[in-house]
Amino acid sequence: MHSEFTLNLLSETGPRCEAFTVIRPAPLEGAVESLQNTTKKKRNCKTGDPRGAESPSTAARRHRGGMSAWGSVLITGCSRGIGLQLVKQLSESSSRPANIIATARNPAGSVALQELSRTCPGVHAVTLDVCSEQSICSAVEEVQFIVGNQGLNCLINNAAVGSSSSINSVTREAMMRAFQVNSVAPLFVTKAFLPLLQTAAARSTGMGVHRAAVVNISSILGSISLNCGDSATFKSYAYGTSKAALNMVSRCLAADLGPVGILCVSLHPGWVKTDMGGPHADLTVEESVSGILSTLASFTEQDHGGFKDYRGQTLPW
Repeated sequence: MHSEFTLNLLSETGPRCEAFTVIRPAPLEGAVESLQNTTKKKRNCKTGDPRGAESPSTAARRHRGGMSAWGSVLITGCSRGIGLQLVKQLSESSSRPANIIATARNPAGSVALQELSRTCPGVHAVTLDVCSEQSICSAVEEVQFIVGNQGLNCLINNAAVGSSSSINSVTREAMMRAFQVNSVAPLFVTKAFLPLLQTAAARSTGMGVHRAAVVNISSILGSISLNCGDSATFKSYAYGTSKAALNMVSRCLAADLGPVGILCVSLHPGWVKTDMGGPHADLTVEESVSGILSTLASFTEQDHGGFKDYRGQTLPW
């Protein structure tokens, strides 16, 4: 049995990255859950911590840094969902970065984002269409003015589109759109902001968001190892392959940027109750983002070039 639905964007993208209608096998959520369960740890029963129990060494790493070490962070796709929640929770933190740069294709169209930029000092709403070279160049100029000679400490490539598609329903258009937004755009956004990341990296030592980092928001559906056998029931030709390609982009960036001290990772945010994840997902957006921020603050050179989830656990490629 198949059902038709109109796919909404995970976050803001370019004019060719509009919502589109696809045919998917139903149900969608249960198939995603089967992949989540292959790596999910039990929750801590005493605290309800969605990251699960941590080893003492991992806990120590989490408290070693902290968000106060970030001078600046730029997040793409902040009009809603995970991107918007990242901005919200960062802005509310007592150890927040000095500059939180929230980008979206149309920032004025997000009431929540506009409210954050108006009421929270250091939150900057910047127009960025990740599919437009002109828009990227304009955003770089604006961000350069914001961060000055401090450079950019952390770039989170969050903007993406997604779809469920079987061999019968997948289209060339859907494949190209997914690769354009989910794989190609993060590479060229990173390339454009690289001078600012290098400036920040030159001012510090070690590896992590305190110095300079590129975090590509990926997905467990981009894991080739996990999408086999019974776990391959979720058909996502466009989304899954584009996220697998993004993981390769992360590995290539890690090889190129590691020597200058810029950490690069792919990060799976969990199965989240957003427009894309659906109402039956495991995590609220608040739980996912809390885990993401804690994990980002813990990153060191040991995580460089890795594929992690929101709890800091390593995922198989």
